[in-house]
Amino acid sequence: MTSASTPSTTPNDGQAPFPAGYVPVPADMAAKYRAAGYWTGRPLGDLLRSSARRYPLRPALLDTADTAAVHTYAELDAAVDRTARGLLALGIAPGDRVVVQLPNVPEFVTVLFGLLRAGIVPVLSLPAHRRAEVEHLAQLSRAVGYIVADRVNDFDYRELARSVQATVPSLRHVLVHGDPGPFVDLTSIPREAGELPEVDPNTIALMLVSGGTTGLPKLIARTHDDYAYNATASAEVCAMTENDVYLATLPAAHNFPLACPGILGTIAVGGAVVLLGDPSPETAFAAIERYRVTCTAVVPPLAQLWCAATEWEEADTSSLRLVQVGGARLAEINAREVTPSLGATLQQVFGMAEGLLNYTRLDDPVELIHGSQGTPLSPADEIRVVDSSGVDVVPGAEGELLTRGPYTIRGYYDAPEHNARAFTPDGFYRTGDLVRRLPSGHLVVSGRIKDVINRGGENISCDELEEHLLTHPAVRHAAVVGLPDPALGEKVCAVLVVDDEMPSLPEIKTFLADRGLATYKLPDILRRSDELPVTAVGKIDKKALRAMR
Repeated sequence: MTSASTPSTTPNDGQAPFPAGYVPVPADMAAKYRAAGYWTGRPLGDLLRSSARRYPLRPALLDTADTAAVHTYAELDAAVDRTARGLLALGIAPGDRVVVQLPNVPEFVTVLFGLLRAGIVPVLSLPAHRRAEVEHLAQLSRAVGYIVADRVNDFDYRELARSVQATVPSLRHVLVHGDPGPFVDLTSIPREAGELPEVDPNTIALMLVSGGTTGLPKLIARTHDDYAYNATASAEVCAMTENDVYLATLPAAHNFPLACPGILGTIAVGGAVVLLGDPSPETAFAAIERYRVTCTAVVPPLAQLWCAATEWEEADTSSLRLVQVGGARLAEINAREVTPSLGATLQQVFGMAEGLLNYTRLDDPVELIHGSQGTPLSPADEIRVVDSSGVDVVPGAEGELLTRGPYTIRGYYDAPEHNARAFTPDGFYRTGDLVRRLPSGHLVVSGRIKDVINRGGENISCDELEEHLLTHPAVRHAAVVGLPDPALGEKVCAVLVVDDEMPSLPEIKTFLADRGLATYKLPDILRRSDELPVTAVGKIDKKALRAMR
């Protein structure tokens, strides 16, 4: 198998070759995107560089751990260059992959931009991932490095790093933010001078993690060109300027707070970013008041909690002008509460790390802001709504959303068999989302056709969880379904067929956690059944399982 930094022989539209496993946009479409100005030949590291030149003394990062600390654009830019040179001095080469698993701290931004500037590809793992997910991502990407925090709450990421390094032969470097233990302190890497490599904007910039609709999560390889457009076009839709202060409360490695417009879009316009690890109303509202936050992004359960919390929290949140809600569908009744409660414009965001983003616009009629999930970001986004046979439905009818465009991938990284199912022969991504398209072009999301649970904005693959449950010695058959929940959207329900004594829910959770499964994937509800119901064609009847009491 080709190493992480070894290219394939497939030409990249006359530029540097793509690495093996990457599915490129066809050359004719790439040329159209460049000609139309969607792809501008701008490496992601230049988003920070250009803002540092325009606004060297303006605040770039505001540190909630040290409220007196303000990182200006000039300081952040210099720190990123030092980090990039240090990573290269360690022997990590341009094109190599490094798994990054950091919480919402300023170092996330420094590390991310340092890797981008060095031409090293960050693989962005979520803080909630555990051994099963991280080992998989490191093996799939053939990562040579792993950057983690020391501890977050009661979890020791250094122990996780030991386990992952023992099973992933390519993993030569482990860098730790905080107490490094047996590994390398992130702050002690070399700070040598020297030239940084010229980064080809048409190569892979970073890898995001899919929500995992089937089995273990897939890797989503985004290029500098397409992701820069993702962030800057989103910033334009959100009317972001250098006067905005963006609060990242969701995990920064998520596409939503990272580039919709998120951290990258804010930095592109010279605004300030506040990173917060605790999204509770008490902590978040205090940060909004202290830093005069103007924009933030939350998932529907958090939006509901924040709206309710205005009844008892006394912090001044009047600086907020825009609250984005996405990650799952926001019910219209809850959408109507956001502006009266928080005093900010609501923007519904419906999108995916694979590409397509839909936003309600700031000047949309209020009925569309409350009752739809927006229109596509780009004029070049191609949308189809199809029936189960792949035929376009009549206008206004429900169907599966298919899409392609200048920032939507043409295939998951190194997943040819899955790609054959997830993409049409002409390059449309099968999202698995059921939608209706209104005459205005706005999309209304009505459900999903894939076997996935959306729990508080986190996608959980039923297939993956079922596979883990079946390894339990007491379990003969297992099925996982999502059940409606007013706070989380859906809860995870596992239905088990056992031969002897039924394991308790705490026992099952401990068993799955010991297998290295992320905490958010663990079942909320456990039920026993003598057998699993099946449909007429012999498949497990999950509709019947959801109706069980």
